[in-house]
Amino acid sequence: MNEVVGRDDLLLLTLDTLRHDVAAELAAAGRLPNLSRHLPGGAWERRHAPGSFTYASHQAIFAGFLPTPAAPGPHPRLFAARFAGSETTAGRTYVFDTPDLVSALAVAGYHTVCIGGVGFFNKAGALGGVLPGLFQESHWEPGFGVTSATSFEAQVARAEQVVAGLPADRRLFLFLNVSALHQPNWFHLPGATREAGDTRDTHRAALEYVDRHVGRLFDAMRARRRCFAVVCSDHGTAYGDDGYTGHRLGHEAVWTVPYAHFFLEPLEPPA
Repeated sequence: MNEVVGRDDLLLLTLDTLRHDVAAELAAAGRLPNLSRHLPGGAWERRHAPGSFTYASHQAIFAGFLPTPAAPGPHPRLFAARFAGSETTAGRTYVFDTPDLVSALAVAGYHTVCIGGVGFFNKAGALGGVLPGLFQESHWEPGFGVTSATSFEAQVARAEQVVAGLPADRRLFLFLNVSALHQPNWFHLPGATREAGDTRDTHRAALEYVDRHVGRLFDAMRARRRCFAVVCSDHGTAYGDDGYTGHRLGHEAVWTVPYAHFFLEPLEPPA
């Protein structure tokens, strides 16, 4: 990562609330063509979330604690704040001296941009301003939020605008929090109703909706130069598993998340 930072643009895409089992199932069935073509081996890596809900997990992620491989460790991290006694900081880790990765990348010359999704990025309230406040530029509007059936399309359009407006020589760190998987998501499945509510089936349909539009985001991010992308969930959610519903609780469906990182190679210039 010490070679990547300063050379490539960076994308952190959190698929808020996405369960690992649903993501793995759809990838294996060939129902995520745009995501799967970038996943190493065409499959998601199974990892453990650093938190059980959005705010806690993103605070950890921005401090360098991405989801941890679901196997005995220790596991060297991509990014880490410098502190004594860290057992997951290795030679390949990008080590920073600021309190969080976002400000570290700003010091390194990156323009840092947040495109929010769920309510913890809604700056109308004080709490919703904490995470976006880490960034030099941040965006949130109701059309990006959980109640919009076209949220991800709107977020991608804003990302395209951000990329187009940035000087070619300026490095970009873009963070985008996808709200489409979060409840309510029933409206992504044809025939589903508000009264019937959200299910694993509507959760699947929401992920397929995201996949239909994610190629535009990837193309925008590799339009200027190579981009290093981290795509993951911040936590899962329960749909009646063992009697549990929702998240901010200690269930396997919440703690186990899909993860991938990969390079987006630059688009070929037009002939």
